[in-house]
Amino acid sequence: MRKFNIRKVLDGLTAVSAVASASSAAQQQQAGNRETEIQETLQSEHFQLCKTVRHGFPYQPSALAFDPVQKILAIGTQTGALRLFGRPGVECYCQHDSGAAVIQLQFLINEGALVSALADDTLHLWNLRQKRPAILHSLKFNRERITFCHLPFQSKWLYVGTERGNIHIVNVESFTLSGYVIMWNKAIELSSKSHPGPVVHISDNPMDEGKLLIGFESGTVVLWDLKSKKADYRYTHDEAIHSVAWHHEGKQFICSHSDGTLTIWNVKSPTKPFQTITPHGKQLKDGKKPEPCKPILKVEYKTTRAGEPFIILSGGLSYDTVGRRPCLTVMHGKSTAVLEMDYSIVDFLTLCETPYPNDFQEPYAVVVLLEKDLVLIDLAQNGYPIFENPYPLTIHESPVTCCEYFADCPVDLIPALYSVGARQKRQGYSKKEWPISGGNWGVITQSYSEIIITGHADGSIKFWDASAITLQVLYKLKTAKVFEKSRNKDERPNTDIVDEDPYAIQIISWCAESRMLCIAGVSAHVIIYRFSKQEVTTEVIPMLEVRLLYEINDVETPDGEQVPPVPTPGTGSNPQSIVPQSHPSTSSSSSDGLRDNVPCLKVKNSPLKQSPGYQIELVIQLVWVSGEPPQQITSLAINSAYGLVVFGNCNGIAMVDYLQKTVLLNLGTIELYGSNDPYRREPRSPRKARQPSGAGLCDINEGTVVPEDRCKSPTSAKMSRKLSLPTELKPDLDVKDNSFSRSRSSSVTSIDKESREAISALHFCETFTRKADTSPSPCLWVGTTLGTVLVIVLNLPPGGEQRLLQPVIVSPSGTILRLKGAILRMAFLDTTGSLVPPAHEPWREHYEDKDEKEKAKKRRPVSVSPSPSQEISENQYAVICSEKQAKVISLPSQNCIYKQNITETSFVLRGDIVSLSNSICLACFCANGHIMTFSLPSLRPLLDVYYLPLTNMRIARTFCFTDNGQALYLVSPTEIQRLTYSQETCENLQEMLGELFTLVETPEAPNRGFFKGLFGGGAQSLDREELFGESASGKASRSLAQHIPGPGGIEGVKGAASGVVGELARARLALDERGQKLGELEEKTAAMLYSADSFSKHAHEMMLKYKDKKWYQF
Repeated sequence: MRKFNIRKVLDGLTAVSAVASASSAAQQQQAGNRETEIQETLQSEHFQLCKTVRHGFPYQPSALAFDPVQKILAIGTQTGALRLFGRPGVECYCQHDSGAAVIQLQFLINEGALVSALADDTLHLWNLRQKRPAILHSLKFNRERITFCHLPFQSKWLYVGTERGNIHIVNVESFTLSGYVIMWNKAIELSSKSHPGPVVHISDNPMDEGKLLIGFESGTVVLWDLKSKKADYRYTHDEAIHSVAWHHEGKQFICSHSDGTLTIWNVKSPTKPFQTITPHGKQLKDGKKPEPCKPILKVEYKTTRAGEPFIILSGGLSYDTVGRRPCLTVMHGKSTAVLEMDYSIVDFLTLCETPYPNDFQEPYAVVVLLEKDLVLIDLAQNGYPIFENPYPLTIHESPVTCCEYFADCPVDLIPALYSVGARQKRQGYSKKEWPISGGNWGVITQSYSEIIITGHADGSIKFWDASAITLQVLYKLKTAKVFEKSRNKDERPNTDIVDEDPYAIQIISWCAESRMLCIAGVSAHVIIYRFSKQEVTTEVIPMLEVRLLYEINDVETPDGEQVPPVPTPGTGSNPQSIVPQSHPSTSSSSSDGLRDNVPCLKVKNSPLKQSPGYQIELVIQLVWVSGEPPQQITSLAINSAYGLVVFGNCNGIAMVDYLQKTVLLNLGTIELYGSNDPYRREPRSPRKARQPSGAGLCDINEGTVVPEDRCKSPTSAKMSRKLSLPTELKPDLDVKDNSFSRSRSSSVTSIDKESREAISALHFCETFTRKADTSPSPCLWVGTTLGTVLVIVLNLPPGGEQRLLQPVIVSPSGTILRLKGAILRMAFLDTTGSLVPPAHEPWREHYEDKDEKEKAKKRRPVSVSPSPSQEISENQYAVICSEKQAKVISLPSQNCIYKQNITETSFVLRGDIVSLSNSICLACFCANGHIMTFSLPSLRPLLDVYYLPLTNMRIARTFCFTDNGQALYLVSPTEIQRLTYSQETCENLQEMLGELFTLVETPEAPNRGFFKGLFGGGAQSLDREELFGESASGKASRSLAQHIPGPGGIEGVKGAASGVVGELARARLALDERGQKLGELEEKTAAMLYSADSFSKHAHEMMLKYKDKKWYQF
């Protein structure tokens, strides 16, 4: 046995690096000559980084608001995000800089503005009249905590309730505090000794704006007269209050309490409630009180002209309903409907026909904001069906585990996916149009289609149409349905290698042209799918099992034969490799009890009905070997032209011919090197002793063990483990079963990471495989985690019938290239610098037999024989990107002509070779948060922007670049953030974004009626300016709140509606902004004040002109 010397290895590595650095200088010299050959058109001015849109359900929602005139919905979150939704396709995302939770939202109805109240006691006024909303003003409360806000319809005075029980009033135009304050001790009775608690509700009487209803947490409700500054009535109840709602006539209100009761009060009878209801309480005999229930968190009281009012509430279930899902209860007359929700209810709102609180409300729908969903309920239809949600809010239906992004897809692809996906839609939705219909779409400036594919924890895959900054689900594929499912945990097979989500998708490989799809799952399984528009029933699911293991240590057995034979998969109708159940290593009575030759999941053995869409072509599973579980797959590639799929993990690489359903290649990573292994990992005699298998398994999971290198294909399984092959790699091709038979037992060096060299990148291409090649040929380029690139030659049979009969022959070429860090991506350029795409076959319906042979011959995309017209000077360039650097290598000479060290201190998480502006570049995202692009082939830096540090593995797992300057990542468990690095897209973005605010006429106020107008009654108006203005109430304490001007400024008012109200709003905002600069611009300000003053006089004269006219004089 040869003694291992660590020093020699280090000396060897030093020598290699010295040679590399010496040659790099020569290469740079060559680069000068090459530069003239390819004209690079991309410059740094073609690049600019900006976020485009955010899709998906708002993560951790906390607040909800609706503008009933503009028909816009707003959702606030616990991280300070604001999402605005209009008609399908009109969405907007904004963020509060502080990141504090949004506790409440209030629209300035039909004004194009929104007030947000945050947990850090700030109020913000958002201008929605621009495509990217901005904050106009902020107000920071210093001494009190905000608990509730109320903005009456068509009022500029916002009531703000606090934790201390006080109410302050804010002018939303200037965002300043009024001197008018309602103190808690004046609101409650003087005889009451205890504090009433925080303010939980504020609203004005629908029929009298001068009366304000204030609800305190302890159970006290006060009707406050704003003019006389005293309480008219006080209503006391033993139970804490959660919410209050008015009847539109202003004579009754309803309160929801912490014991699951509702109390209805007559305004003029404060002594006791008019009625007490316990919606979910069991009525006990003998007139006793019903049992207490869970708190009713919110109640709404909505009236209709034609029938009974609606009382809608959340919560209030009895305590004995353990495990029952959260419910929304709709009480209408004598009927009570309990609607179960999938997640807990955050908030709900009833959508009504009128924005006026003093008219019949005519409710038509309820928006329910759940923890992870948004539901709209149709109140007008029997059974209260839900509306079909048109927004892309189901990204997180099962957690996203990986995603891929494709731009410039074939034009027929989206319609094809949509047509098969349309059949999957649920039935039973409301027949009405989606009621959130505000805003306008942007202008579509992109002509190409985009597709996003998301892989999920439950094994499902979703295809999304992402064209023109929108997102719509096209089709959903469930990969788990091919496997037997265990009904409970006890039935789960003991071969599982993961505790949860055994079907989770890890890698997606998709060919858009041929529509072939390949996925790798967490249980070391690979499934190949073919797209078909026809429904088929598969009698027997085609299946292969592959043994791929780096052995930890050796085990001695009496007969010396460690590995059982696996039947060779045939090419017949049943290409399965079935492991006999009686095998000693899999039976419970085996001597060592080690699991062997069993996959992690069990494929169904019953016929499988497959709907139009993606249908299973082949299932490949890695199996347990001698008690060691299969390692998870780290890289995957499929090629439709060659009919091959290849995958690798930290043990080795396997290639499968999915047309003939055979294993072609099954090698340990070290065996790919042959005698060229730079780490000098050599075979040595096996040890007799073995660690306990439990410890070995633990070590594998932690990735710290030094495994031995052994890897078998099914055909080479019956070899003695003590056999050592020479280090010279001589491919042993067995034509009979088309597999690459290798067996090698070797113990490896003590350098841990080197002994677990994983396959990290795979790329099929047609290029030069060796230096002596005169023409390109089909091959596979393999990248490893140690920065090695190896080339495997593919010898393909002719097309047509011969392709199914003759074997594909694969053999290592001996070509080895080296980079620093794990290989991430490879691509090839032609002599003009254009990208050479991998060969592919155009999609055709698999089950059509018409002239298939003829078509297949014509369609043959791969030329294996060298064409005489191709001269040796027709070279190619290989672009290779690793975690640390990028290299461009000239082929067939294999000279490195350009090299770029991307990062020294960090590492590249994602690198993609993408097309932009009719040229090619390399785009990289680093763990330190930098996004960089480099020209090709010269690798000149074009963009380097600090964007986003790697805060969690979700970003690393999902970040991807695609063509035309697009990129995306999963910004939260429920949301996709899209961004662009293209200057052109950044410039066009403003046009592409939808408009939230549109000019809509405010509905007419309800008619008071002849007698109410003649004899009084009806709604009483109030001149709030007179009460809350500075002249009447004085100035507020400066220490109470601090005004902060927002970045939106007066820009946001440019789109204000015409007419007196709009002009006044503009003048007031202008006055406010001018007032801030009074010291600097005295003369200008004086002129502006004068013009504003003259304008207000005109407005006042107009008001006086119509003030004294009766209704019949208009």
